[in-house]
Amino acid sequence: MNFMNNSIFQRNKACEREEESPEEGGVLAVWGSPSSGKTVVSVKLAEHLARKKRNVILILADMITPPLPYLCVPSDMEQERSLGSILAAAHVTENLVKKNCMFYRKSDHLSIIGMLKGENVFTYPPYEKEQAEELIRQAAQIAPYVIIDCTSNIASDILSAVALMEADTVLRLVGRDLKSISYLSSQLPMLSDHKWDADKQLKVVSNIRKQDTGSHMEQILGKVAFQIPYSSEVEAQFLEGELLGELGLKESRAFRREIEIISREEYEKQSEPVLRSGGNRKIIFGCLKRSTGVYLQQIFHAYDRERK
Repeated sequence: MNFMNNSIFQRNKACEREEESPEEGGVLAVWGSPSSGKTVVSVKLAEHLARKKRNVILILADMITPPLPYLCVPSDMEQERSLGSILAAAHVTENLVKKNCMFYRKSDHLSIIGMLKGENVFTYPPYEKEQAEELIRQAAQIAPYVIIDCTSNIASDILSAVALMEADTVLRLVGRDLKSISYLSSQLPMLSDHKWDADKQLKVVSNIRKQDTGSHMEQILGKVAFQIPYSSEVEAQFLEGELLGELGLKESRAFRREIEIISREEYEKQSEPVLRSGGNRKIIFGCLKRSTGVYLQQIFHAYDRERK
């Protein structure tokens, strides 16, 4: 990655002069039930933004099963750096984040932060919520668009828990299967706490097949913001380790359209709303809300007790 030529870390001088029309952006956290498609949605949103020449940082929070190996072939990444190196620091600075970003060779606008193949949560020393907060804050200073692929179990993942609190908006994914719905139901008492800002949580149903009906899911989950259809091409990319690849098959058209709708509602300033059946336009990337919730504090207190 050439840091001097339109890279994610080099502002275009022409853009700097356009002070009257700054690029919208913000922090988006993608969270949900296990196997609900969190990583798929995070990656496809980041890839879509990058193709639109929007500078985006994709943070992969999973330290148990690092997603990086199935995003693309190793040769497509310009350098190998680790999320663990960032969180292991006493303080997370802008230069530290830049130094540990990995660059996708096929795009000048996409940078990735995550654990490397073979690493796990024990590879690096434990970190605190301060490092997670600083990482998100610095990433938002570097790039206008930050997407965080969270793990499902926020009770044992500091970065994902902080991401849900710090994000402008949370996409809350659930699969169409009963296990996925059951998991989400078990988390609702915690997520409904006013300290978690339920207004910024958008319900998303994923992997919807043709025989499924949206009305049935809404009877179970209530009003749903987005419905992401199943795509066999996406599944093939996932299995082949090419999730960052572009979708080209006709059967993926509905999937691409839904990703585009979510993305459009995130970053485009439009006078006309994006109309959706049964719902209004939602602004996903907006003004940052920085707050700390009671439950989050309880999580960190629990970590402290375990270490003692």
